[in-house]
Amino acid sequence: MQAILAVTIPFFALVLLGWLAARAGPLPESAIPGLNAYVLFFALPCMLFRFGASLPLARLADPSLLAIYLVSAMLMIGLTVALTVKRGERAGVGLKDAAFGALVAAFPNAGFMGVPLLVALFGDAAAGPVIGAILIDLVVTSTLCLALAQAESARSAGEAERRAAHAAWIAVRGALGNPLPWAIVLGAASAATRLEPWAPIAQIVRMLGDSATPVALFTIGAVLFRAGRHVHARTPVGRYLPVALLKLFVHPALIFGAGLAARALGAPVPAFGLMILTLTAALPSASNVSILAERYGADNGRVTRIVLVSTALAFVSFSAIAWLFTQG
Repeated sequence: MQAILAVTIPFFALVLLGWLAARAGPLPESAIPGLNAYVLFFALPCMLFRFGASLPLARLADPSLLAIYLVSAMLMIGLTVALTVKRGERAGVGLKDAAFGALVAAFPNAGFMGVPLLVALFGDAAAGPVIGAILIDLVVTSTLCLALAQAESARSAGEAERRAAHAAWIAVRGALGNPLPWAIVLGAASAATRLEPWAPIAQIVRMLGDSATPVALFTIGAVLFRAGRHVHARTPVGRYLPVALLKLFVHPALIFGAGLAARALGAPVPAFGLMILTLTAALPSASNVSILAERYGADNGRVTRIVLVSTALAFVSFSAIAWLFTQG
């Protein structure tokens, strides 16, 4: 456990420092979007490009691991919606909020936190399964949840289909405009063609990639503070704590169980890849879901609290799950 904590404590401490810096005032709120943009458009793509260029394509896109993660994501969405959607006047939440709850339950913070944390714990080979999970969440998980969210306010089945299709197209367009998958693709293409960037360009990529981990973690804390500050409505604990617990415990359990079942059926599921994929699911919820919830008129306060609670609890839960794997 000491070896695990030697890595997880600094990672989560940087998140806390970002939150404290935003709360205490040294980091003005107006600077937070700039920090986020730096990580998303410069530092993190360079880090992912380097991993994509250094890993074999089979490790970036292992079919068995991709299938396990995809099936588990669909199960998480269905389970979360079924457990939280409104069944009476006073119970549950509407379909839109249930869909965003499902998104925050099935979408781990694999980009900003997962890649650097798991690489620090288990080496560069850990990047492959995490990168596959990022691609599925950006393209499939987000698309399905946004389509469900848009179907709630439709007055007819035909309108529901049109709204869902429009939301799906927006999600796909957003994924195509996200630099992370393109950085992965370019890295894989560089490895396949054995074409390396010009030396000065490679040095710039290296420098930006090296800055990704500390700045991304610091930014997570600042973004969480900013999101929490703009939440004014009170949300009952029963509407956000169960979803955070689903994220931290049920999601990784689904992936690990699906992996064991696939191996029992003879599928070539690598043990190391399954461990990394399970730990990816054990990460806290992605903080950018709160921005999507605000954009689509969902209960941003509920989503923000799920992200905050999952991030706070993940220090203990993630460290414990990682330790269990090292003991096995």
